[in-house]
Amino acid sequence: MQETQGSTWQQRFKQRAGIVGFFVTVFWVVEIADQVMFNGSLDRWGIAPRNLDGLRGILFAPFLHGGFAHLLANTVPFVVLGWLVLLFGTGAFFFVFLSSAVVGGLGTWLIGGSGTMHIGASGVVFGLMSFLLVRGYFERNFKAIVLSFAVGILYGGLIFGVLPGQPGVSWQGHLFGFVGGIMAARLLPVKKRLPV
Repeated sequence: MQETQGSTWQQRFKQRAGIVGFFVTVFWVVEIADQVMFNGSLDRWGIAPRNLDGLRGILFAPFLHGGFAHLLANTVPFVVLGWLVLLFGTGAFFFVFLSSAVVGGLGTWLIGGSGTMHIGASGVVFGLMSFLLVRGYFERNFKAIVLSFAVGILYGGLIFGVLPGQPGVSWQGHLFGFVGGIMAARLLPVKKRLPV
């Protein structure tokens, strides 16, 4: 019985590592290709507000970055927060990712500045964070609530990124990605206990 439990834990660990590793690999491969082969021209596939062609950016923007510093700044919180969301299950992770990307992308497309281009996984990062911050409220179990408080302590300062003010930063993507994460936290069915 203990071996089965151990192997199940190892399987879940490998699965979570594989999912997070897959996304991080895609982020980095795309950025390396963009810098080395395309001279940054892939960024034109980002979200261009109120431009019909810019709608395609809802799909592509999370995988595009404005250089390696931008990518690194998104990679670390994506790994940490993505791993924590995976504690709720792989389905929860993909739902939060999709909700953050779509809601964040549509909101950015609607209210982003004219003539701007929005790229990066930060909208998804903000969605992962907001999901974790509020999911404890909906789960109402000890582990989920403790996790919500821990994320609030570790990453709560990021919340100010949803406010305008920093030039070159898509606060719209942050804000609507954050909203997308809250929507996912509300819409996902509540389990009786947090998976480990």
